[in-house]
Amino acid sequence: MSDPARTVYAFGWYILVLGTVLVVAPNLLLATFGLPPTEEVWIRVVGMLLLFLGGYYHLAARAEWTAFFRVSVWFRSLVILFFAAFVVLGLVPPALLGFAVVDLLAALWTASALRHADARR
Repeated sequence: MSDPARTVYAFGWYILVLGTVLVVAPNLLLATFGLPPTEEVWIRVVGMLLLFLGGYYHLAARAEWTAFFRVSVWFRSLVILFFAAFVVLGLVPPALLGFAVVDLLAALWTASALRHADARR
């Protein structure tokens, strides 16, 4: 597995774990970020979507799908802008930006691995 693929594979594990928590025990995670508990199904739907997305990340990594790696850098980098807007609008507590920081750092890790891989060619 190439270095860029390893970064995507690792990020896939992160979102698989996050998705599992949201499906199984969403209120545990919500409480961590100062959000009120919920019995709504939507938080578990988000968890399910994260589980599926984690599967896509793992499949893309195993297939060495470089186009996916590159586009994921852009999408993961945008998360911080959306979450910052949600904080500014008062929709979520600032602590939620921690997730966005993880996405941004993971995106930068993948971008760096892609640059190094391109330089070796």
